Amino acid sequence: MKKFLANALLTVCSIVIFLTLAEMATRMIDRLPLFALVLPRVGGTMGSDTTANHLDKLPKANGATRELFAGDPPPLPNRSIPSEEWRALERQIVSGTAQGGAPTDNPFQDWDMFKAWNSAFVGDVCAHSYLKGAPGQLYVYDPPNGERRPVFRFLTNATTPRGLVTNEFGWRGPPVPFARTANTIRIVFVGASTTGEVHGYPFSGAEYVGNWLNQWAAAQKLDIRFEVLNAGRESVNSTDIAAIVRQEVAPLRPDLVVYYEGGNQLDLATVVKDVPKGKPEPAGTVARWLRAASEHSALARRLEVVTDGSEWPKPDYKLTLPDGLNEFDPDIGMSGLPVNLNTIMRDLDIIRGDLREVDGELAVASFHWIAKEGLQLDANRHKPLLEGLNVSYYPYRYRDLERMTNLENRVFQKYAKAHNIPFIDVARHMPFDPELFSDAVHNTPPGVKLRAWIVFLQLIPLIETKLTNGTWPKPAPAMDAVHPAFVKPPRKITFDCSKAN
Repeated sequence: MKKFLANALLTVCSIVIFLTLAEMATRMIDRLPLFALVLPRVGGTMGSDTTANHLDKLPKANGATRELFAGDPPPLPNRSIPSEEWRALERQIVSGTAQGGAPTDNPFQDWDMFKAWNSAFVGDVCAHSYLKGAPGQLYVYDPPNGERRPVFRFLTNATTPRGLVTNEFGWRGPPVPFARTANTIRIVFVGASTTGEVHGYPFSGAEYVGNWLNQWAAAQKLDIRFEVLNAGRESVNSTDIAAIVRQEVAPLRPDLVVYYEGGNQLDLATVVKDVPKGKPEPAGTVARWLRAASEHSALARRLEVVTDGSEWPKPDYKLTLPDGLNEFDPDIGMSGLPVNLNTIMRDLDIIRGDLREVDGELAVASFHWIAKEGLQLDANRHKPLLEGLNVSYYPYRYRDLERMTNLENRVFQKYAKAHNIPFIDVARHMPFDPELFSDAVHNTPPGVKLRAWIVFLQLIPLIETKLTNGTWPKPAPAMDAVHPAFVKPPRKITFDCSKAN
């Protein structure tokens, strides 16, 4: 009996030692901390570049060659090294000790520290459920006429610890003079995070488009210069974007403003009266156990690859569209359209009006993301996509997310046709390739580049028409040397919410 127990103990110890060594080796391979009880979530396909497989399936445009696509923009001349003060602030927030003391579940994120927040939106910081978690300080700006939108701007002429590089307007990208010069065509992209892009990415879509357009113009021997700017920023909706255009974009006298946003207002609660409750979990006991264990074990994460990457179980619900709505040919004049489409179109009307006053034009793009019925993912490799679709958008089914996005894009297309403005159909040409997505909505760097190329291909014929009929380039207008919205720099405020009620 003693021999049996000794052998059993030896076997158990050997297994524990083997698993421990295997876990440590896997953590080293995956570049995870060796002794952390809770592992940081990593995933996605950030280094994967499958764009070459899709290029031949895209529309053709004069001068748009594979060689042109292969090139990247030059390094940003305004990139600098973040100050040690900013790096220390980032470390403090990431560690969860923004308010001092022991780590907490403070929701305030480090990238929100390096923004200029709208003082009318901020109000009493300590009464704000989110901003009160900042580390005792914030940058704020005073908006014109006390408007609460947009709720923030990026800081001007800055390089943040996350890698975001901004110009003199606080927009992502290279420096651009405020006053327009002769033989210049100015294009501005507006939208949310899928326009601004992940801060640490080397380039945004606007930077790719600007680089390609200038190379294309040189190859065509055109005496013109393109200035392509990016006024996008995360978390905003159409009403924020309308305020951004009015306050920040219109004063630059753009020729064209491209609107690309369709995710932040895609609220299926507008068509589901009784949204069911529940806990999002994959099907099967093994899959659920591995998902829970993967928060602590690198081995468990690796084993998730054997689980099913199909859509997780969802509770039953009824999707109800407004009476009289033909979702395949929607009447854009009807009230009560789903997923906030009436609000979006109202804001697009405001944007068109503000641009008309400065002789500018609006273009609307269709929106694309990974939601699609029957989508099959790798449970380990595509974990951020799988969890984004099944946790962040729970309890909505893939087919309903796809259905409402298709409706939204049909409304965008009909809106563009009704107002005789350009429509850039991104959704029609962007592949549903999980290798191009870092989560359910955002693209990987190769995905950003491919989406920018799809936009570029559709801009070329529009630009050629404008050049042929003499609409572009316009004579340089008389403009001040400095953007009026950025004459007064943001200010730093300090506070102590530790004693707030």
